Amino acid sequence: MKNKYIIIIASIMVVATIVSCDFFDNRWAKHYGGTMTIKVKKGYKVTEATWKDDQLWYLIEPMDSDYEPKKKEFVENSEYGVLEGKVIFKESK
Repeated sequence: MKNKYIIIIASIMVVATIVSCDFFDNRWAKHYGGTMTIKVKKGYKVTEATWKDDQLWYLIEPMDSDYEPKKKEFVENSEYGVLEGKVIFKESK
């Protein structure tokens, strides 16, 4: 009986770990729609973003001193308007 509870608890922990990882967020936003938010490293701005297989790649560069941080959205425009994904990049100084 004790082993049964250990297996159940271990299974819940494994599922929670998988659901919380970035890989799952990337796949979910790309394939099933929804929104994913990324906090960009302080002092950097996003200049470009793209998908490579199931991984999100984005190009960042240092902000100029007079640059104001922005919230940028990388959105999908699907053929039928269903399951559209969105990635929000939040920049900060």
